[in-house]
Amino acid sequence: MVAPPDNDVLWARALHFQHSDGSPALLGVSLGVQEGEILAVSGPRGSGKTTLLRCLSGLAPAQRGEVWFNSVPVHTMRPLTRERLRRDRFGWIDPAPALVPELNVWENAALPLMLRGTGRRRAKTAALEWLERLDIGDRSRHRPHELTQAERQRVSIARALAPAPTVLFADEPTAPLHRADRAHVLRTLTTAARSHGITVVLATHDPETAALADRTVSLLDGRRVNTLHLPAFPAPESRATEPQTRTAASRGRGRRQDDRGTETEGQARAAGRGAEPDSANGRPEGQGPEPEGQAAKPAGQGVETEGQGAACSLSV
Repeated sequence: MVAPPDNDVLWARALHFQHSDGSPALLGVSLGVQEGEILAVSGPRGSGKTTLLRCLSGLAPAQRGEVWFNSVPVHTMRPLTRERLRRDRFGWIDPAPALVPELNVWENAALPLMLRGTGRRRAKTAALEWLERLDIGDRSRHRPHELTQAERQRVSIARALAPAPTVLFADEPTAPLHRADRAHVLRTLTTAARSHGITVVLATHDPETAALADRTVSLLDGRRVNTLHLPAFPAPESRATEPQTRTAASRGRGRRQDDRGTETEGQARAAGRGAEPDSANGRPEGQGPEPEGQAAKPAGQGVETEGQGAACSLSV
């Protein structure tokens, strides 16, 4: 048995887990979580995220592998010892809120503290503080059935944060929330974790949620995989338009240069003809150069004219 690194509050090696029907959930997953770190476990549904969190927290011991918490082996603990560890040092947020229907909102949020032996008044103060941070303090005396699904999830998050756990396991904590509420709840959760030094292991399939973590571990079919994050590229329209614009401009400049070149070349040929002796052109002596418009005749016409001149000479 090899001891984990000293700076890892949680450490797991080669975890294997199978469901009751024999289907594999984890196939040799290893990872380490440092103290105060927010780690996101990402992956599609059915990739093993929830099972990994349950194994790390001791809720479902792995069939093979090791789990360590603060250099103490969790995988060798007895069930009662693991239960005490979860009660005193761990916090848990389910994707679906599970509240005690007989208790009101603040009593549900203060329940973990009172189970630890904290006095009722002190537990209530801590619970109300977190309920206010999560914008649910005005419902503190309501029962769970009087709340919406999103409000009940906020109470569950306050209940998990009130005891200030060493490690908080959050399994899709914002699943019941509307998109507009997710950012606020996640910001409160991550800010509280960093200000209180709480280590968070967050399971999510949402890239926006995973982006708030310090580090991301990806799972696929029960195995840890490496993902490649590519930089964002500009929109295809902007990339396509710019070269086309440049090409059109270049073509326009090229046409203008060709036209100028053609004019210059025609002028040069015209000037050359004017400087030659009149006899070289096959015309009677004393006849002036051809008009400027005729200088731009195609090359084929020029050859035909010379041939005609030669034929006239032979006939004479």
